[in-house]
Amino acid sequence: MDGFITALKAELFVALRSNPTRLVVLLPAVISALQLVLMSFRSAGEQARDALTGQGFNQGTVDGAAAWGALVDAMSTGLTLIGLTLVAYAAWSFAADKDSGALRHLLIRRVSRRALVLAKLVCAHIVGALSVALMLAAAILTANGLWDFGPVVEDGYELIGIDEIHREIRTGLTLALIPLPAAIALGTLISVSTQNATQAITAALGLTLALDIFKGLMGNFSGYLYVTYQASLLNESYLNDVGRLVRGFSDVLIDPAALQLNQWAPWPQMLVFVTLSLLVVGYRKL
Repeated sequence: MDGFITALKAELFVALRSNPTRLVVLLPAVISALQLVLMSFRSAGEQARDALTGQGFNQGTVDGAAAWGALVDAMSTGLTLIGLTLVAYAAWSFAADKDSGALRHLLIRRVSRRALVLAKLVCAHIVGALSVALMLAAAILTANGLWDFGPVVEDGYELIGIDEIHREIRTGLTLALIPLPAAIALGTLISVSTQNATQAITAALGLTLALDIFKGLMGNFSGYLYVTYQASLLNESYLNDVGRLVRGFSDVLIDPAALQLNQWAPWPQMLVFVTLSLLVVGYRKL
């Protein structure tokens, strides 16, 4: 499309110097690391209390569960924040340029509307990838500094080994990342459909939280919604199950059909949102 490269260069130039972009990239990493530190303090306090009261010596302990569980919980928290901040960022991006008048200058320079929308989508995905990478790096480095990781063992019996834990965490992260492009595309659709940045951010966050709240009331239809598989405040993603698996729980039920839906259901929704964004922006008054 006309002007796509020009628009993308402009978006990346602004993103590198934008405080909202820095917030989207840095906040999940900081919160995930802080959560791990607080969980470490709590764990140390509980161990000190048990040592003073004599509790815990007569009970079987599960070695390694606390460390792996804390790491997965921190990753889940980080991805929850990334999902919310990215949908808000995508909603803010186009609408904010319209409010400031920057959008009109780009269009005057022969950048088509659809090319600009696609450039903002690509830029949001790049920002999201940086945010995810930094969050995972911060969580892993912080956790390694606070705990010693090993197999999950109860009374000398290995419940789950390190290789299996790594495999489950990789699977959980992959499945939790798949819905993020659909969330970004929804934010973009809302951005091109609303009047200003305030409306866009409010509508994007409100709709995302509403879908998260009501997904449990949609029955089998919820399996076709991308939010069902996204790490969220009401977390039903596979990463949530991984948090129980790495703690040694053996009663976690894994539905292969749900995992398959997780892999392909978000992509058609993303394409629908992108297509609608390209159609709407062609008829909106800017």
